[in-house]
Amino acid sequence: MLKMAGNKSYTIVEYFGGDSGYRCGYCKNDEGNFSHGMWSHTMTVQDYQDLIDRGWRRSGKYVYKPKLNKTCCPQYTIRCHAPKFQPSKSHKKVLKKMSKFISNGELPKEQDGGQPMDSVCDEARPREPSSVCPSEVKRAAITDIQKELPECPAITEVQKEVADVAPADSKTSRKAPESVADERTTAAGPKPGMGADPGRPACRKARDLRKERRLQKEQIRQHADGDSSIVCPTPPTPALTKQPKPLEDFISGSMPDNSSHCLEVRLVRSSPPSPQFKASFDASYQVYKLYQMAIHKDPPDKPSESQFRRFLCDSPLEAEHSPDGPEVGYGSFHQQYWLDGRIVAVGVIDILPACVSSVYLYYHPDFASLSLGSYSALREIAFTRQLQKQSPKLSYYYLGFYIHSCPKMRYKGQYRPSDLLCPETFAWVPIEQCVLQLENTRYARFNQDPDAGDARVLKDVGRALVLYRRAVMPYAAYSRKGKGSSDELEVQQYADLVGQDCAEKILLYRA
Repeated sequence: MLKMAGNKSYTIVEYFGGDSGYRCGYCKNDEGNFSHGMWSHTMTVQDYQDLIDRGWRRSGKYVYKPKLNKTCCPQYTIRCHAPKFQPSKSHKKVLKKMSKFISNGELPKEQDGGQPMDSVCDEARPREPSSVCPSEVKRAAITDIQKELPECPAITEVQKEVADVAPADSKTSRKAPESVADERTTAAGPKPGMGADPGRPACRKARDLRKERRLQKEQIRQHADGDSSIVCPTPPTPALTKQPKPLEDFISGSMPDNSSHCLEVRLVRSSPPSPQFKASFDASYQVYKLYQMAIHKDPPDKPSESQFRRFLCDSPLEAEHSPDGPEVGYGSFHQQYWLDGRIVAVGVIDILPACVSSVYLYYHPDFASLSLGSYSALREIAFTRQLQKQSPKLSYYYLGFYIHSCPKMRYKGQYRPSDLLCPETFAWVPIEQCVLQLENTRYARFNQDPDAGDARVLKDVGRALVLYRRAVMPYAAYSRKGKGSSDELEVQQYADLVGQDCAEKILLYRA
């Protein structure tokens, strides 16, 4: 990373434009997917945070931004409010399934892969740049920069949540006709003579009734000094509101004592690689290779070690630490899921100043029935909540892109509360409002304020920073050297996409 006076670090990128279409991994349109692209030589975590808050996303060192108003399947940036997240019934089912497996050692019979996270379906991501010099990559066509997309696996639709329905009592299923009218009045109170205790309303939990009896006995004792022959029973106290069980309780329940298996999640820094990452590299790569062959039907030679490194190990993000940041620091990491001493899944994540960003998830095909895509997402949300206790502003979990036009990719909207990024104003809007618009149109401006605009809109392209012959200068100064006449439109487009703030911090490489 380039450092100037005062130890200031800079992000360095090369911009590629993005006029050519490439194959869509969702609707299979051969030339329907469009995105802008940049090669990032190095990047600060704050700059990447600012970029993903403008719709950008990385694949290795390649950073891209889909053209939402042009691409066939618009991909909207989505984030979940981790501290407020409550698992749904389908999420609880996944966690309980894992708990049962760890307890008794038996894999579920059904082979549903669960909900994949972002890149389990490769996110219809653009082809990654090759290992050639970035300046050579820039001269290539966009279709030569991007890696061919694997086919998306079929994704089981998540079942709708249904309310619990009490089973019918076999003793009352054959009632006399006249009893039907009596049933209609039970809402007002129990009918004398019916039920185990006609003095109490129906559908009360036993523990609530026990609390009520204890309270009444205590009140009777308090009145013992008065006229004990007169007891003034207090009206039944309303049942206490049951607090929902937090996510962490479900996760800790998946690792009980004296269980058949032992599951451990280890966080290892992938860039720069830590000793723990290096020691487990081959084991992790072998799981990735099996995953790509089984899930994406890749031939054995396609998921090569070099491709694995470029795609999931190389990262432009520099490791950073801050006094008010998380103890593990910021940057790129792998969360490894070790089952009985061997890796069965790996979640690739970035820890940024305001969020944990999910990059990819791969797992051993033998454990597909454990819904590891969903399970890892829930673990990453819990991890975000853990980091938020250390760094209060780190409170979001970014799930990558939400694709409403592809029904099997709508599962990310179930991690709520969540927001989608407005593609025009870059304001965050609750997903419930956005879905109503996306039901009618593929592309939508979510911000309902007609007067709202991009708060970081480009005001002066001359203030964009460029790196020319290892010297940092504003684009206006670069132009005065007679170098800017041929690329002004390109620099203008780049600065529009990253916004004025990023344009004034990030160095755009000029040959």
